[in-house]
Amino acid sequence: MRLYNTMTRKKEEFIPLEPGKVKMYSCGPTVYNYFHIGNARPFIIFDTLRRYLKYRGYEVKFVQNFTDIDDKLIKKSNEEGRTLKEIAERYIREYYIDADGLGIERADVHPTATETIDEIIELVKSLIDKGYAYEANGDVYFSTKKFKEYGKLSQHNLEELEAGSRVDVDERKADPMDFAIWKAQKPGEPAWNSPWGPGRPGWHIECSAMVIKHLGETIDIHSGGLDLIFPHHENEIAQSEAATGKPFARYWLHNGFLNINNQKMSKSLNNFFTVRDISKQYDYEVIRFFMLSAHYRSPLNFSDDLMEQAKNGLERIYNCLENLEHLKEHGKECGMSSSEIELSKRLVELKARFVEAMDDDLNTADALAAIFEIVKEVNSNITSVSNSSSAIIDFSYGMIRELGGVLGIAQKQKEKGLDVEIEEMIEKRQQARKEKNWKLADEIRDKLKDMGISLEDTPQGVKWKRV
Repeated sequence: MRLYNTMTRKKEEFIPLEPGKVKMYSCGPTVYNYFHIGNARPFIIFDTLRRYLKYRGYEVKFVQNFTDIDDKLIKKSNEEGRTLKEIAERYIREYYIDADGLGIERADVHPTATETIDEIIELVKSLIDKGYAYEANGDVYFSTKKFKEYGKLSQHNLEELEAGSRVDVDERKADPMDFAIWKAQKPGEPAWNSPWGPGRPGWHIECSAMVIKHLGETIDIHSGGLDLIFPHHENEIAQSEAATGKPFARYWLHNGFLNINNQKMSKSLNNFFTVRDISKQYDYEVIRFFMLSAHYRSPLNFSDDLMEQAKNGLERIYNCLENLEHLKEHGKECGMSSSEIELSKRLVELKARFVEAMDDDLNTADALAAIFEIVKEVNSNITSVSNSSSAIIDFSYGMIRELGGVLGIAQKQKEKGLDVEIEEMIEKRQQARKEKNWKLADEIRDKLKDMGISLEDTPQGVKWKRV
């Protein structure tokens, strides 16, 4: 398996520190509101990476944090007259609703900044003791010039970074590029006691402390959006490696930006959408499918047309599965014919193509293409109970479910069981059709439609779904 490492700007063979085990950290949301559609991309992508690593046999320990103390949370707390904890807990619950809908599996640990205060303070103390940080009127700053490799992730030296950055003038800093790792309390802000007086952690130090606490001083994979390379991940590296003297993460993965109708998402452009907003129009699973339809490092454009394409693509896979389910229910137990054995070999080759795509820097677009090829083969060759064995039906069905599961799609089961009345109506309609009583058949179909039941006459028989 090869992954594109932002640190080296090239694909590298993935070799974890400990054979068969992976330590992985991904930056999570700041919990002051519902997360937006742009946030959803890294959450879905790196959930998929975790799924695939597990599929390939690795034991993965995955940590994703919640930032529950920062300026946005404090502002929200003051606006609503609620405590910081109340705001954070509410939006953590809301995060789980959307994340569960998107098929994002829970991390092994979801730490918060406020429950990691002791570890953060110890890390800050360590950086001061080693000469990498200094205190100024209750604030503590990291000295970027003391860390000789500062800029190695963004691949810019300090002079370039300083020239290209908007740096707030702060007389307390020894250098404009120094960043706060502990902030002195301001009026109306929550605070924790520290050796430098009451205050709260800076944003960057939170992740370093949580990584070290839950995964150790060196991890295999650190991931997040492209916008986090600088300054967030750059600062994480500097403070972590300054404190431990060890490499912080061996592979850095970053997903590309998401645009809305070819424009950057912005509240001023009125194109700022939360996942909760989008889920009112499209099923959560369609959103996930859409995110996987392009390579994770490529820019991705969100539009209604592309979402409709994603919806139709997902339906193709489910229609194939439903056809196979129907054949399974009505078929006879028997082994594969010689032509079915050949079909199974072609499906195995396509499965290998899926694995090859995923091994090539998590190429979910090509992996989906392999699944669609499997669907095409199945639809062309498994058409009826009379000419298909139960063995090939089960084999095909199992493969689509298996590969879909790696991507976190196509796992829903069709609702089982209709009311007796509805079952009788469908049977009565079938009988009317046999007797060529088309008027009665159409009347029953229309009545079922009014009841929210859609019928489809297929070569495999009558299929239904709720609408």
